[in-house]
Amino acid sequence: MNEKGNISIHTENIFPVIKKFLYSDNEIFLRELVSNAVDASQKIKRLASLGQYHGETGDLTIDIVLNEEAKTITISDKGIGMTADEIKKYINQIAFSGATEFVEKFKEAKDANEIIGRFGLGFYSAFMVADVVEIQSLSYQDGSQSARWVCDGSTEFELTDGNRTYRGTDIILHINKDSEEFLDKGKIQGILDKYARFLPIPIRFGTKTTSEPDGEDEEGKTKYKSVEVDNIINNTHPAWTKSPSELKDEDYINFYRELYPYTFDEPLFWIHLNVDYPFNLTGILYFPKVKNDFEVQKDKIKLYSRQVFITDEVKDIVPEFLMLLHGVIDSPDIPLNVSRSFLQADSNVKKINTYITKKVADKLNELFKTERKGFEEKWNDIAVFVKYGMLTDEKFAEKALDFCLLKNTNGELFTLTEYAAKVKDFQQDKDGNLVYLYASDLAGQDSYIASAKQKNYDVLVFDSPIDSHFVSLLEQKSEKTQLKRVDADIIENLIKKEEKASLELSTEETEQVKTLFEKAISRDHMKVEVDALPTDALPVTVTMDEFIRRMKDMAKTGGGMGFYGTMPDSYKVTVNGNHPLIKRILNGENQEEQQQLAKQAFDLALLSRGLLTGAELTDFVKRSVSLIG
Repeated sequence: MNEKGNISIHTENIFPVIKKFLYSDNEIFLRELVSNAVDASQKIKRLASLGQYHGETGDLTIDIVLNEEAKTITISDKGIGMTADEIKKYINQIAFSGATEFVEKFKEAKDANEIIGRFGLGFYSAFMVADVVEIQSLSYQDGSQSARWVCDGSTEFELTDGNRTYRGTDIILHINKDSEEFLDKGKIQGILDKYARFLPIPIRFGTKTTSEPDGEDEEGKTKYKSVEVDNIINNTHPAWTKSPSELKDEDYINFYRELYPYTFDEPLFWIHLNVDYPFNLTGILYFPKVKNDFEVQKDKIKLYSRQVFITDEVKDIVPEFLMLLHGVIDSPDIPLNVSRSFLQADSNVKKINTYITKKVADKLNELFKTERKGFEEKWNDIAVFVKYGMLTDEKFAEKALDFCLLKNTNGELFTLTEYAAKVKDFQQDKDGNLVYLYASDLAGQDSYIASAKQKNYDVLVFDSPIDSHFVSLLEQKSEKTQLKRVDADIIENLIKKEEKASLELSTEETEQVKTLFEKAISRDHMKVEVDALPTDALPVTVTMDEFIRRMKDMAKTGGGMGFYGTMPDSYKVTVNGNHPLIKRILNGENQEEQQQLAKQAFDLALLSRGLLTGAELTDFVKRSVSLIG
């Protein structure tokens, strides 16, 4: 057989267009060709299982051979192979019909994956890196003749008898000058690690730098070794393809290390996904330790289709808050060559998104109900994850109300229902609102926490960057409940009761105190108020309004509060008119002493809030020494 011909195509420049348009993603040629080899290998196994192939399937290992000397890459399988007629059908007709459509419509496509998947150009991605592509194939069918197909990137091809002596197909790429980076063993190894790491058929990668005789063929011609055998590079039965009943905790942890060899922390726990209706999905999602600073590397979930890696950009498949998880999702319902526009529009993807959210919520709820102690021990590591989920996913938030925990300054943990019951009898204000007090900086707000505890109030801890958003969500989810940071005002104003101390200063004395402190402070954005507080309360307290402060915090974490983010900090300085120190200031020998004592009292309030720094702190120390002397 010796046949030459032209492929039926309306244009002469299909390959230059493919090369130019797909250049930035040219490494996917190897994924496409190896995936084809895997498909061919799985088909022979399938035919054998159905009794339609009676020979031995034998070793189905796929060899990838890099020959730096000849400047070739060969992908060799022992699958079903192709006859000459099948090559003409599948390579010349079907693939090129897609190529013709591509030439007419390629400008509509947004990325290489969309082009390859939409126009059936998987095999022809080889021409992104090769000047000449050769196929040597022998079909599994009895009496088949080996066939050889060669194309140089034009519309002309040559089809002749081949020299393949055993079932399967060789794809030989003669690498072009612009793509010689792919003749580097490390480069190919990296691509295979990315795309072929968990393929279901063994993959062997080796190099051939010299020709070595390897016996003779049936016609007495010398055969040559095609590969220096290296180790198998893939795990053909990764953990997610197995039943949970087959796996122990150790197996899940070992697979996690296989996925993330440079991660030192072990996962907290995991979820094994396995569903076959209304879509097919398997996978394992791991809960990592999430640091409170929320500096989390996303894109840690890898998407596969029948064990072929697709992408680690899964934000259109996985809800945003689940991007904090690690692991693998595998669904044959998602095509290998997938585009973002497909993911955003596909109904199966939306169902997968909903299913994963439900599975994660159910798993957390199960852990909480059956192993509450263990759940509480993990809470510091998963709190940010749960809160982020409640903020970004309404369905998750509904379920999480049952297992979301609140932690107080004593380290005790409560569900939302439990905490409301704990504080309802003594943290209700005069209007019947339940007030939750919280701290975001235990050390910096210690004096305010102490003031709250002096009144037997409980104080929660909200110290993560997203907590400014989360406290607002809690208020929305809880009826007649307000959340106030302990330094948002004096404690008497945070939870206003009916009873209030009377001011022991006269109107004239009150104005005198206010004037003294305004002069002593001399700061912009600080408003002085004289209030009637218990004598054992602090003489001077510096606070920031809860609403303004919360809006500013939300602006810092991208909460869409840009206006508040540009506002300068503003504080309220509350002077306790009933405190003995204030009376002493009023009774000072002269105005200078009064001013000095007022300044000292104010600086003490700043110091307790962490606002006294630099030269002002130095002056405070000197003044303190002088006053003691």
